[in-house]
Amino acid sequence: METVTESKAVRRDGKAEKRTSPVTFYRQVVAELRKVVWPTQDQLVTYFLVTMVFVVFFMAMVSALDLGFGKLAFEVFTGQDTQ
Repeated sequence: METVTESKAVRRDGKAEKRTSPVTFYRQVVAELRKVVWPTQDQLVTYFLVTMVFVVFFMAMVSALDLGFGKLAFEVFTGQDTQ
């Protein structure tokens, strides 16, 4: 049985692939980034505002739940004297 080292990329057909040079890798990255559809400024502002509203809403909800459960735990574990 033949062992496969991690240093070589192997395709399914068993042939070893050549490693990509840094220059080729950079060119491929730049080519892929040119394909990206970047948002317009209006879309970016809209996405930002929606995200901020969502985050603030959930922060308020978690804070309210934390306060409520904290008060409940305080009441349960300290209790009131019934005398």
